[in-house]
Amino acid sequence: MQPNLFTTMRSLKLIEGCKATQVYPSSSPPPPPSTGLREKLLHHLQDHFRVNSTRSKPSHTHQNASVSSDSLLLPHGLPVSDLLEPHIDPSLRFVDSIEKLAEVHRRIENCPNLEKSEAFLEQCAIFRGLTDPKLFRRSLRYERREDELIGTTSMDCCGRNLGCPNMSLVSGYDPESVYNRCLCSRSETNGGDCVSECSTCDVDYDMSFCIGDEEVRCVRYKIASLSRPFKVMLYGGFRETRLSAINFALNGVSVEGMRAAEAFSRIHKVEIFSVNIVLELLTLANRFCCDELKAACDSHLSRLVKDLDDALLLIEYGLEEAAYLLVAACVQVFLRELPSSMRNPNVVKIFCSVEGRERLGLVGHGSFVLYLFLSQIAMEDDMKSNTTVMMLECLVEYAVEAWQKQLACHQLGAVMLERKEYKDAERWFSSAVEAGHVYSLVGVARSKFKRGHRYSAYKIMNSLISDCSAATGWMHQERSLYCSGKEKLLDLDMATDLDPTLTFPYMFRAVSLSEESQFGAAVAELNKIMGFKVSPDCLEMRAWISIAMEDYEGALKDIRALLTLEPNFLMFNKKIHGDHMVELLRPLVQQWNQADCWMQLYDRWSSVDDIGSLAVVHHMLANDPGKSLLRFRQSLLLLRLNCQKAAMRSLRLARNHSKSEHERLVYEGWILYDTGHREEALAKAEESISIQRSFEAYFLKAYALADSALDPESSKYVIQLLEEALRCPSDGLRKGQALNNLGSVYVDCDKLDLAADCYTNALNIKHTRAHQGLARVYHLKHQRKWAYDEMTKLIEKARNNASAFEKRSEYCDREMAQSDLGMATLLDPLRTYPYRYRAAVLMDDHKETEAIEELSKALAFKPDLQLLHLRAAFYDSMGKSAEAIRDCEAALSLDPNHTDTIDLYNKAREPQP
Repeated sequence: MQPNLFTTMRSLKLIEGCKATQVYPSSSPPPPPSTGLREKLLHHLQDHFRVNSTRSKPSHTHQNASVSSDSLLLPHGLPVSDLLEPHIDPSLRFVDSIEKLAEVHRRIENCPNLEKSEAFLEQCAIFRGLTDPKLFRRSLRYERREDELIGTTSMDCCGRNLGCPNMSLVSGYDPESVYNRCLCSRSETNGGDCVSECSTCDVDYDMSFCIGDEEVRCVRYKIASLSRPFKVMLYGGFRETRLSAINFALNGVSVEGMRAAEAFSRIHKVEIFSVNIVLELLTLANRFCCDELKAACDSHLSRLVKDLDDALLLIEYGLEEAAYLLVAACVQVFLRELPSSMRNPNVVKIFCSVEGRERLGLVGHGSFVLYLFLSQIAMEDDMKSNTTVMMLECLVEYAVEAWQKQLACHQLGAVMLERKEYKDAERWFSSAVEAGHVYSLVGVARSKFKRGHRYSAYKIMNSLISDCSAATGWMHQERSLYCSGKEKLLDLDMATDLDPTLTFPYMFRAVSLSEESQFGAAVAELNKIMGFKVSPDCLEMRAWISIAMEDYEGALKDIRALLTLEPNFLMFNKKIHGDHMVELLRPLVQQWNQADCWMQLYDRWSSVDDIGSLAVVHHMLANDPGKSLLRFRQSLLLLRLNCQKAAMRSLRLARNHSKSEHERLVYEGWILYDTGHREEALAKAEESISIQRSFEAYFLKAYALADSALDPESSKYVIQLLEEALRCPSDGLRKGQALNNLGSVYVDCDKLDLAADCYTNALNIKHTRAHQGLARVYHLKHQRKWAYDEMTKLIEKARNNASAFEKRSEYCDREMAQSDLGMATLLDPLRTYPYRYRAAVLMDDHKETEAIEELSKALAFKPDLQLLHLRAAFYDSMGKSAEAIRDCEAALSLDPNHTDTIDLYNKAREPQP
């Protein structure tokens, strides 16, 4: 039975949506621009790049006219295969990730509640090394404030307990309430009431403290109630007990401070005093052990911390006086202002100096968790900086458990390798290996290789592969660096076979082909991985090669898409800013005005050319950078390409550039929805509609409501919302999506004719994905041949995308289905349905071993809930309960609430008769 498309798609985002395979011409490049324009550009380039390439071309490269004339467009030369290296992942990686996931699930289930947070943190560290970024985001939610919303501050309350700067300072922690509405309201104490309470007209004073020439009148028993030392002094039989005026000049308290202490002894509030007085009261409270006074000062001062300047000023007092809440509030600001706060030397000193760490530790804020977060942000901000090194060194010091030592040492090794400090890199990688992290052997080998010990590096990786019962793709990828010729290519092919998501083998093969002037074949090699995994390095490489083959339009498209992912990307060995390359290439391609751009966007959108669409939007934004609608479209494309970080940046920019309140609310709603806050997103949509009816507000509300199991009444309401959206002004691209979603809801309501009308209308305005919905309608009407033909049309229009092949397989016989699913896996090996289908067929044919192997092949590079559940069911049917239990545990680590897996898990654990 087909899944509900509406609940799995948003506007242009399909969770496993149609992804275009980019096709570039290999034998017939586009015609070059006019001679005069070309000469002008080359002259311009000569002025900018009077440097020799640091990577000379190999002697066997053909020096044809195309390469010679374009060498000025490539001032640093083409990439050289012998100098290419894969990145070492700074995350934890394992030989058997399934066993590791099962192990951490067992730990979470069996450890005491007080230790669960550490177990979940380990799980988060494991998730970061997996291919699905959503797992990490779901398990440990945090958002960087680099692209924060304009008009907000780091201490603004978001409306939920989780993320509220005040609720995070409240003692106690209830994990069940973190997503509840925040009740703090940050209401200020009524100063007038305090002043009236502080009135002294009716106070019966019976003693005083003398400070210099001043006398502070007090009530003895009130002062005595402040602390035990005061009580002993005033009622303990000492000389002061009998005095009505006590000399207090030598205790370092000012007259104003003592008067404030006297007032606090009566009203028990400090809000009416100035900050300086409250700080003095904090010192007094510590000196005389006045717990209530200290708590009041601590709490009040913590509420005064509004920004980074406040935090830097007040944290010194907090650390000096052991004011736990004040220090926590200051640290909270530092964390909420990341990564910019990390560039402040005073902040770095607090976190990284020996004195700073000791003082933080004394007030309970020095921990592995803190430095894990700080080091992660530091690595993302600047991998090679001294700050990153210092943070990681602190992380190593706080590491206690084995996995903590593995991670800290491995990350420090990766940073040292980037800094070209190879001896230190090898030492830290070796420490990680000693702690049990096998993947760090890659770092040991690479460090040795960089120091000239190539054979030693080869032996390390060769021994690892030989000793491992099931070698992984990254093992063969690393060994390929230390061999040559056919042996190198065999290792790279094996790496791709074991893990097709590794980008380096494709890049190496592409560069090798380009060195032989087979530019079309080189681009085709990169297209293989770009069809299912978009990365900046592959986009850069394809642009590099496209320039060499004089496909300037293709190169410009890839550079624009690359800059959408990483706006500050430096190209060509980090020597030229991407924006500069855009300016150099623009004169060599056809010029478009804004109307042309909209036509191009329609064409690429309808052909499911996501990278081409990104490039057009980037071009349009260059002409109109404040267009929030374009930023929003950009975010939709990025989400479909699984580039979540870049998508959130675009969505925030869309919000910041909004010209009206109702538009801003819609984008804020999508931000909330995409970060897992559905109810808040609905509230934003409703507020926007109350200001002005708009397509996007109704669409957001309908989509958020449909993201759950719909009953008949709810379905009717969603239909009404989508119909309201379609009545509002919008462009064809968005209306096509609304029609497509409306058709999906009609299908769920068994209104097939209405659904068919929606899909047909969507197709009339070039919403190509509606072919899939129409095929579903035909299938439900038992018109299987028409359904098959409809999916064939989608395949033809959407450039043979994997999703279309997968869906078409449902409408044909078994042999043709196998062929379509084989093509789907070839185009996108990350899609799991083809593996499950083939495994089920093998199981039906009583080929249990082959069925297990089919699932295991995919699980080796993509731990997936459905794959794990199916393999566990197969193992259970074969009587292999231990293997079934392990796969269930790994699946429950990915989704602890998956009902079918829980049932299977309980069944597999039952004693065998």
